[in-house]
Amino acid sequence: MNLSYYATVKDNFIRDGHATIPRLYTDAEICEMIRIIDLNAHADMPSEKTQKVFAIRQCLKKIPELTSLIYNNNFKKLVQEVFGKDYFIVKSIYFDKPEEANWFVAYHQDMMITVAEKTEIDGYGPWSNKPGQYTVQPPVELLERMYTVRIHLDDTDAQNGALKVISGSHIQGVYRPELIDWNTNKEVQCFVPAGGAMLMKPLLLHSSARSIGQKRRRVLHIELSNQDLPQPLEWSEKLELNGLNP
Repeated sequence: MNLSYYATVKDNFIRDGHATIPRLYTDAEICEMIRIIDLNAHADMPSEKTQKVFAIRQCLKKIPELTSLIYNNNFKKLVQEVFGKDYFIVKSIYFDKPEEANWFVAYHQDMMITVAEKTEIDGYGPWSNKPGQYTVQPPVELLERMYTVRIHLDDTDAQNGALKVISGSHIQGVYRPELIDWNTNKEVQCFVPAGGAMLMKPLLLHSSARSIGQKRRRVLHIELSNQDLPQPLEWSEKLELNGLNP
């Protein structure tokens, strides 16, 4: 992928708040990611009753072997050319959507960031506490400069819960879903092949339908920022990319 390709991706991404990269990883790299995740999937059992793993939060902390696989030459080039050379990872989640976790997710924006400790600071709030981490809503200005890369480990389409988004909604700040004007807003369903990635702005309105087949939808959700938080707040899983070799 040459520089003109990334320039086109960046232009579309700035306009729409989302873009799809059809091929970021090889089949072998995706198979290795799946193998490593399956070996470590016991880390975040959601319940003793099901013994199934539907999400692993802070997955790069819990499964550090994934880091060098994710940060290959294609990922490095993508971040540098579309986002910027000063970006670093601040959140990582593994999502699985098998039959047992086949729920509908309504339209929403990703408004919360994860931090190491709770400290009351003007402009940050409300707060919530999840196992092993705190989440807080930061000022909108911080969210506007963040990016998300969703790495798809399976082909994702209308059958297995591909994301639906409202193109351009990221530029409207905090946008309550009930205010969506369906006469003027455009809903797009984002199909992504295995090994591809979906780029998304956190403030983009997005939703996920229930799967209607048996095909899994496994995704590595990676959020990036180029901003340090006001002290004493700290990102809960900051990972600098400059020191990593793919």
